[in-house]
Amino acid sequence: MFNFLSRGKKKQGPRPPRAPGETVRAHDLADLQQWAADRVLVEGFIEPETLVNELSVVLVDATGEFIRRPIGGPKGIDVIAKELGVDLYDVEETGYPQRMRDRIERERLLRKRQEQAQRRKQWEQRNSTGESS
Repeated sequence: MFNFLSRGKKKQGPRPPRAPGETVRAHDLADLQQWAADRVLVEGFIEPETLVNELSVVLVDATGEFIRRPIGGPKGIDVIAKELGVDLYDVEETGYPQRMRDRIERERLLRKRQEQAQRRKQWEQRNSTGESS
C-alpha cells in the first residue's frame, strides 16, 4: 500500500552494466573480428541479457571452437552483423550448435583425465616414499 516512512525514492533492482542503447566496445569488436578472420564457417549466436550478464554474442566455428563477448544492446547486434558478416541466430530459439556442445564436453573430459593423472602421480609419489623408509 502506502509507505509513509519512505522518502519518495523507489528502489530499483540490480541493473545491467550498460544501458540497452549502447553498442559493442571497440576492443570486443576487434577480438571478434580477429577471431572470425582466422576461422572457417563462423556462425553467431546472440545470448539474452540477464541480471548478471550483458547481451552477448558467441561465435562458433566449424570445429566447435567458440568465443564470447558482450555486445551492449540491440544496436550491438546490428554492428556485429554488419562488421563480421556472419549468420546470427537467437540462442533462445535455436540453442547452441551440437559441435560446440561436443567440444565443451570433450575438453571437460580431457581436463578431468589430466586432473586424475596428476592426482595419481601425487599419490604414487607419496606411497613410493613411504615404502622405501
